[in-house]
Amino acid sequence: MQHSAVPELDHARTRPMHWLATATALAAVIALSSVLEPDPATAVQPGPEASAAPVTAPAPDPAAVDFPIECGPVGTLVQQKASGDLDGDGRPETVAVVRCDAGSGNPPNGVYVLTQGTAAGPRVVATLVDPKERRGVTGFAVADGAVTATLLGYSSPDVPSCCPDITERAKWQWKGGAFVRSTPPEARGV
Repeated sequence: MQHSAVPELDHARTRPMHWLATATALAAVIALSSVLEPDPATAVQPGPEASAAPVTAPAPDPAAVDFPIECGPVGTLVQQKASGDLDGDGRPETVAVVRCDAGSGNPPNGVYVLTQGTAAGPRVVATLVDPKERRGVTGFAVADGAVTATLLGYSSPDVPSCCPDITERAKWQWKGGAFVRSTPPEARGV
């Protein structure tokens, strides 16, 4: 082993005091970082109807809503929900797919748009699919200011409710103060 030409430096050895100073400095950095947090993220819905104001309000909670669906003693079940700014006002709406909470069978769905109401809480502002139409809902999404879904239905009252025989794609967008339904173009593969 070759010895250094420089005498051993006394301050290069770690001592308990060095570890204590390092631990104290690290604790101070961690404490400071927990106090100083970045601002919450905000998002603006893209598109021509988007407002320049960031979305900061909480989305309406479907658990706090009485839906206009007759279920008797079994109550309602929110199967799916999604939120987004559908009307371009900078506040999110929630769209909920709801059905009766039956233990078995295939009860029809309702699709409802919720907005944050006053102090009373969220409220239903639109019914996109009424359960009286006897429709099932799959492929549900909220994106780019629109609601899309695949609706399952029946060609006649004789078709059993277990086996819908009609499939239809639907899209709803806020236009002129109301939700307008259209048929979205089919996705094409290459």
